[in-house]
Amino acid sequence: MLDDALLDDPAALQRADRDNALLALAGAGARIRTALRLAEAAGLSDLRPDGRPRTVLVAGHGATLTAGAALAALAVTSCQVLPLAPYEVAPIARGHLGTPAFTAGLAWQLPGWAGPLDLLVLASADGGEQGLISLAEQAYARGCAIAVIAPAGSLLAEAALQVRGLPLPYVTAAPDDEDRERHVPAEADLPAEDVGALWAVLAPLLALTERIGVTQLPAGELEATADRLDEVAVCCRPHAAAYVNPAKSLAGQLAGTVPLLWADGPLAGVAADRFAAMLADRAGRPALAAVLPQALTAHRGMLVGKLGAGADPDDFFRDRIEEPDPLLLQVLLLRRTPGESTEPDDQVDPGYAVSRARRLATAHDVRITDLTSGRTDPLQALAELTGLTDFAAVYLGLAAAQL
Repeated sequence: MLDDALLDDPAALQRADRDNALLALAGAGARIRTALRLAEAAGLSDLRPDGRPRTVLVAGHGATLTAGAALAALAVTSCQVLPLAPYEVAPIARGHLGTPAFTAGLAWQLPGWAGPLDLLVLASADGGEQGLISLAEQAYARGCAIAVIAPAGSLLAEAALQVRGLPLPYVTAAPDDEDRERHVPAEADLPAEDVGALWAVLAPLLALTERIGVTQLPAGELEATADRLDEVAVCCRPHAAAYVNPAKSLAGQLAGTVPLLWADGPLAGVAADRFAAMLADRAGRPALAAVLPQALTAHRGMLVGKLGAGADPDDFFRDRIEEPDPLLLQVLLLRRTPGESTEPDDQVDPGYAVSRARRLATAHDVRITDLTSGRTDPLQALAELTGLTDFAAVYLGLAAAQL
């Protein structure tokens, strides 16, 4: 079991946070505002779309694919959104063009049906993937509309100009001089992803899709989402004690467990997938994510197995700090609760799926915890869910590093 004292020592957290993950999460709102300002400067407001595209393909890896899934959950029903993952990797010399060798060698393939009716958005945190540049060339030859989200001056940003694509900003974190001097231990060929990459990609992506009619968010929604992320950062700040910090509390709850992340609806499903990825990347912990009602059948075997019998009813008040983590299951139920269902196309009553999930977990003595957002606006709800869970995953990893 994790000692809460590890989470309540801001100085120790700062020492363990060698790549400034907490600072990057706290700056997510600022990165959205900067991205919107730079997107306007890049000419987004001058864009005159001739109808919305048939399909929006979002190509990249890591957080870019999560951003694509979020766009798919937010898009109007008359436009399909397809995240486009890499399908293979070719060996490239280590340190090639400043990009890690593995990601630089990733390759993508444009679907055979893609053409002039479709929009391809390529996004990268460093802009050095040769596969994305080749994909842009494929799309140009097919007559696709092209937009690129990449750091200014990167190879991918320059390639966008060659294929007459719209260059949009990828806002990177801006560490100070002291941060630059800190040693960052990482696997040189495959380092950890920037924890702020999700919103650095999603903000310009949504600004673009709003302009072309793929999404129809309330006026000022992106700015309000930035404010919401600021609020989450204040609640989850390192100097807030665990008993008032929901992210630290959640991190302590996750210690010694295998979380089953059950999502009620597509948007919560994006948050669940993101949480599982962050737990793996930042805390080195496994988690399984699925959307209700499919989660109940997909994870049934986990509940009836040995990990599911983990109620641990004996001697609740004994000191477990010196004991090894018991590694038990727990269910985290990610939901939006604005008072009514926001998924009108669902064929199954979401209220019944949630109640069935609770009964199933209770029947197998598995703890179930709600992670909810009461926001009516979907993007703000996504910000609340991912903001909390991102901080929790980082705190869990930092605390484990101190053990």
